[in-house]
Amino acid sequence: MKSQMQRRDFLRSGLVLGGAGMLPKSLWAMNLPASATSLHAGPMVGCPAYRSATIWLQTLGPAKVQIRYQAQGGKGSMQHSETVQTDAGNFYAANIVLDELQPDTRYQTQVLLNDQALPSAGPLLRTPSLWTFRAPPPDFKVLTGSCAYINDPRYDRPGKPYGGGYEIYEPMRQEQADLMVWLGDNLYFREADFASPAGMALRYWSDRAFAPLQRFLNSTPQIAIWDDHDYGPNDSDSSFVFKEAALRLFQSYWPNPSFGLPGTPGIFTQQSVYDADFFLLDDRWYRDADAAPESRGKVMFGKAQLDWLKNALLNSHARFKFIAAGGQMLNDDDAYEGWNLYPEERQEFLDWLADNQIRGVIFLSGDRHISELMRRPRPRYSGKHDYPLWEITSSPLNSGPAKGDHNPYRVPGTLVEQRNYCSLHFRGIGRERHLLVRCKDVRGRSLWEQRISSQDLGYEAT
Repeated sequence: MKSQMQRRDFLRSGLVLGGAGMLPKSLWAMNLPASATSLHAGPMVGCPAYRSATIWLQTLGPAKVQIRYQAQGGKGSMQHSETVQTDAGNFYAANIVLDELQPDTRYQTQVLLNDQALPSAGPLLRTPSLWTFRAPPPDFKVLTGSCAYINDPRYDRPGKPYGGGYEIYEPMRQEQADLMVWLGDNLYFREADFASPAGMALRYWSDRAFAPLQRFLNSTPQIAIWDDHDYGPNDSDSSFVFKEAALRLFQSYWPNPSFGLPGTPGIFTQQSVYDADFFLLDDRWYRDADAAPESRGKVMFGKAQLDWLKNALLNSHARFKFIAAGGQMLNDDDAYEGWNLYPEERQEFLDWLADNQIRGVIFLSGDRHISELMRRPRPRYSGKHDYPLWEITSSPLNSGPAKGDHNPYRVPGTLVEQRNYCSLHFRGIGRERHLLVRCKDVRGRSLWEQRISSQDLGYEAT
């Protein structure tokens, strides 16, 4: 009886976001228990900080959830997070903060659901070592990928299934990386989904619980940006009427460190991992339509976001500075949704990079259903720090692969027209510090690799 009353409440519930971005207060009318006895998805760890970490999870119905945690090997006392109540208004999802952690320590976790420990252990999390002013940065590894289409015949377009290669998540899990950076199109809204916020919520609900993906999400810290397909319709821009609903869903499903700035909405943020800073951009919220005339100074990122990025780059002391966005940024032949379609905004930023001699910049992108490495010379500049600019495009994980274009800056031998992911290995000490980029197929076999030295990024050889 209580479950039936709960479902009626779903149907009667109002709307919590006003205007065109309305999202149902509760998820949708579903046959869920009155009190959850299991998880629907998760647990998943965000990128741990030195003294805290966030664990995301989602319950199969309303529940009280808590994380019990202790340093591995029984060191220190058993600790408990705050208790969080999951409900339909937040998609039964929770981001639970673990505090009073110590640097360079592994913690075993356990999920408590309605005060009962779940049968399987929670994820093992490791806090970073406190290296600044104490030691050289350690070696570490980051994974990247984008375009994760999971087939759903009820709503897919007719014809050959578009998704596949789901075995890719097992070698990614075995990488035991320090972080995974999702580069957008992390799921695909279908036409039936983006017609309403409830439809969008249903897509998140079904895709997040996909078993092969779940095993990877349980194993590796995760952060993400979005692109058009997990924001709205194909090639969507700032005019998408359900953008507020899309933002709320993204915030509920990803344990990112932050989302935009006060008074400047969006999903852009910054994440530091030892001597690498990742500047994660939002290429949708402020975007003018691709078809808008260039003479009007159309933008992909917008002034407020780029002002933030410039200040953050000036403030960064990291050797490696990654600028990540869904679409390609340096390719002049990108006929789809690259930054080349916004020439005034792009050129102004590239000029600013050169004028301010920002060293260590590497661009990261997805979207294209190919992977490739770019090396773009800057012949108009003569400063000693005006090194060629690099961009790593990593796509697709599960979507249908595409063909490459005539990208003038592609490093020969790096075009991949099959499902793949990329690994970024940060290695070495001092002037020997370097990045080793590897592109790998669905079985984890290396397709190509490229060493990018500190000198390749504008640093002195001595």
